[in-house]
Amino acid sequence: MTDNQDLIDLVRTIPDYPKPGIMFRDVSTLLLDGPAFRQTIDRMIALIEPSRFDLIAGIEARGFIVSAAMSYALEKGKVMLRKPGKLPGEAVSIDYALEYGADRIEMHVDAIQPGQRVLLVDDLLATGGTAMAGAQLLRGQGAIVDKALFIVDLPDLGGSEKLQAAGIEPTALMAFAGD
Repeated sequence: MTDNQDLIDLVRTIPDYPKPGIMFRDVSTLLLDGPAFRQTIDRMIALIEPSRFDLIAGIEARGFIVSAAMSYALEKGKVMLRKPGKLPGEAVSIDYALEYGADRIEMHVDAIQPGQRVLLVDDLLATGGTAMAGAQLLRGQGAIVDKALFIVDLPDLGGSEKLQAAGIEPTALMAFAGD
């Protein structure tokens, strides 16, 4: 098993974005490197048991990239958790707090069949607000959500603990402590 340092080295840190005091961990530099992006997806898949999941849910926007690649590789359907007003059909939504503000996500009301097991995927776990909102939205439609997968975890911000308290096992390829 690799320590993922090769991938960690490709994540850019942008200080004071989107506001002073935030150390933004930007995975777009990792995604620019084709072989590294492939390794990222392969290593994320290696962290799960694919047969445990029926669908993969990705949170807009970077979570779409990761979840779509995983869905393709695993031949699993993909649920889109989108920003408001982006879905053409009937949608359900949830409001949630971010580290630096508030937001809302939506999904189609018919995206989930009750009892389907859904893997929640996003690029980064910070305070856990977005991931918790995604899990609550999915669970509200009858999904079983007990695992969430991320490229980056910022463990000092408490998101992992928040997910664990909700019965969701968070897993990430890399962590940046002290952020």
